[in-house]
Amino acid sequence: MSTPESPGETQDTIRERAEVSTAKLWLYMGADRRLVALGVVSALFLGVVAGGIARPDSVYPLLTDGDPMETLAQALIGSTVTGVTLVLTLSQLVLSQEQGAVGDQRGRMEEATRFRSDVGDLLEDPISPTEPSAFLRSLVGATEQRAEDVASAVEDLEDDELRGRIIEFVDAIRENSEGVRSDLEGARFGEFEVISAALNFNYSWKLYTANRLQVEYADSLSDQASDRLAALASVLELFGPAREHFKTLYFQWELIDLSRSILWTSLPSLLVSTWALLFFDPAPGGVAGVPFALLQAAAVVAVALLPFAVLLSYILRIVTVTKRTLSIGPFILRETDRDVALEE
Repeated sequence: MSTPESPGETQDTIRERAEVSTAKLWLYMGADRRLVALGVVSALFLGVVAGGIARPDSVYPLLTDGDPMETLAQALIGSTVTGVTLVLTLSQLVLSQEQGAVGDQRGRMEEATRFRSDVGDLLEDPISPTEPSAFLRSLVGATEQRAEDVASAVEDLEDDELRGRIIEFVDAIRENSEGVRSDLEGARFGEFEVISAALNFNYSWKLYTANRLQVEYADSLSDQASDRLAALASVLELFGPAREHFKTLYFQWELIDLSRSILWTSLPSLLVSTWALLFFDPAPGGVAGVPFALLQAAAVVAVALLPFAVLLSYILRIVTVTKRTLSIGPFILRETDRDVALEE
């Protein structure tokens, strides 16, 4: 029976596990959402201008014959009002999750308190940190310490290959833990840095590998080494629900910010669309070969679709994070993270 792939061979950070380029991943997750929305608006503006320039006929007669801008403005006003209504509905949905009878609220309180108590017992600290970044840092630090305990327990292991495999596993945990704890230090909840750092801790692979080493080599490991692998797995099992809990709270935070941003951006959107409906008058002339009328029309489209750009920028991050965290526990969905199966 062949041995599995080396435990140290894994992709810990989300960038290493992602199947997209660094620039695309930054756009999806890391970039300031305001910059992403501004980029979408700029793309809309430039797209309309490019389309107008590409027309074989002059744009000015197109905008002066009939009422194309009035028709467009009416459609933009309707879409903005509909979009704001949907956002208000979304906000009510988020808020409804925070409402409930006193029994439901007490149940949530008891579950949260019980989980904190379990973490405190594991960390041998009766008062575990309350701030999300510090809480996650403590779990990552505990994981690193449990991994060091495993390394100490296998120092006298006669199987050199197995000992090397476990030491490599411990080294991978140490390297990943140090980077994640550094990223979490000083990070504030509500900012994406906390979730981003948590995503860079590949606990699923570590949990799977710890369990696999414990089961596959039960006859070769001492009782002490087996117990310390179990202790390592226990810490990792707590990191999973902690990350998911803070991720859920972050999504609620983001959706509230999204609702507020769309409500604010809907004001200039409605104002510009109404102006175009009532007072739009294409200006003659142009600059650098681009008609002023075309620039006017492109500006109206770009500003009117600003709420859509904000919605796109926020949802892009939320769905990307959701895709990267669909599984909880020792379930690995990406082929690049799986160990080679044991073969006869």
